[in-house]
Amino acid sequence: MKIGIGYDVHKLVENRKLIIGGIHIPHERGLLGHSDADVLVHAIMDSILGALALGDIGKHFPDTDNSYKDIDSMLLLAKTYNLMVECGYEIGNVDCVIAAQRPKLAPYIDSMRENMARVLNTDKSNINIKATTTEKLGFEGREEGISTQVVCLLKNRD
Repeated sequence: MKIGIGYDVHKLVENRKLIIGGIHIPHERGLLGHSDADVLVHAIMDSILGALALGDIGKHFPDTDNSYKDIDSMLLLAKTYNLMVECGYEIGNVDCVIAAQRPKLAPYIDSMRENMARVLNTDKSNINIKATTTEKLGFEGREEGISTQVVCLLKNRD
């Protein structure tokens, strides 16, 4: 078994869609990034890559590569999943926390879990996603951005 941690943060800006966990969430601002800036998916990818000691998403999907410009992060998660399988591992479980003052994410969490489970080829019961505010403290509380922390456990496929 191997364990990995992931962290990601993106700034909220005008004229961008808010995509979290592969779900478009209606909001007046979206996350800024080279790809679709899906803060949850990026942190999950980093946790998997970390557990495998394969670096981070910047190494595998650099923002200097225009082929990743505005790409759906779920496609990048699928590529990360394939790396995990090639290394002989599968998901044990993934536990995530998203910090955002607004919008309220609770209505979307079940769909996010289903998306992650589908792409990671695991049961939805192995994916946990929590959302919290920061009680108006810090950049999340001031609604300047959204952050996500993830821990994952990988187990041998044998």
